[in-house]
Amino acid sequence: MNRLVRVFETAQDFYEAAAGAFVEAAKSAIADRGTFRVALSGGNTPRGLYTLLTTDPWRGSIDWSRVVFFFGDERHVPPDHPDSNYRMANEALLSKLSLRPGQVWPIKGEYPDAAQAAAEYEQVLGEQLPPAANGIPQFDLVLLGLGPDGHTLSLFPGTKALDASAERTVVSNWVGKFFTDRITITAQVANQARRGVFLVRGTDKQLALKAVLEGPFEPLQLPAQLIQPSAAPVVWLLDADAARLLTEPGKTARDSNQS
Repeated sequence: MNRLVRVFETAQDFYEAAAGAFVEAAKSAIADRGTFRVALSGGNTPRGLYTLLTTDPWRGSIDWSRVVFFFGDERHVPPDHPDSNYRMANEALLSKLSLRPGQVWPIKGEYPDAAQAAAEYEQVLGEQLPPAANGIPQFDLVLLGLGPDGHTLSLFPGTKALDASAERTVVSNWVGKFFTDRITITAQVANQARRGVFLVRGTDKQLALKAVLEGPFEPLQLPAQLIQPSAAPVVWLLDADAARLLTEPGKTARDSNQS
């Protein structure tokens, strides 16, 4: 796996590094192509990043009028539901910015049929993202998380989304342990992104992180192993709690402001 792993001792260091990676990706995309197209992640960990981006100096580091927001996955719930990825991102980030219509593209998790929501979002990505050389829509940045079971996006172990055809960019995915559908971009879309960044915090991620980074390649059990962007190394930003079981310090850069 082509990757860059960085470990941070404090939450402040972790989120500042995440904000730095976000700003760097945004500036590069805007300078090169005039627009920054990013797929946001849900869950608890990215909330701290989104909140930090609304504060100075980070807020003033990006021309937000040139940013277009998408989502890597969504729960099968309305946008005002407490579990909605859109709701979290909107409360922490999007509502704090002066955005125009067309700058935010949520997944329609409120649709009764999750497959319809996936098909519609597949069309959105095809229309709103420039294609890579192979025709797959290309994000400038995909933000990613890691679940204690090794999932990322809504690509869960043993689910049908792991076997999605190379032509599919968004699918509905039945997750039996939650007895619900999810809507998610596929691994091939994440891998076509110019940059992919994992944000991983907490002791509950230790075993999954060790298995994904240091274990055998078993993507049906550990779907996060499927994420291997071709354009650049995938970046793993970790806190010390999550990284505690890792045993390859030679492949890890440890960051701290503490002496």
